Amino acid sequence: MARPQMLKLPEVLSELGMSRAAFYRMRARGKAPKLIKLPNGQLRVRRADLDAWWRDLEAAA
Repeated sequence: MARPQMLKLPEVLSELGMSRAAFYRMRARGKAPKLIKLPNGQLRVRRADLDAWWRDLEAAA
């Protein structure tokens, strides 16, 4: 079974077209895609979680 694709935060920010500060504000409001914190403190987003988050936004629009 293949491991899910994990995106680094800069990759997610680039895809979303937003700054790190804007992303963290959205995260503080509970509106960001699900994040995974690695033991070294880095953040990752599963590709499937980001795609699901996009679909939810489109459905709500």
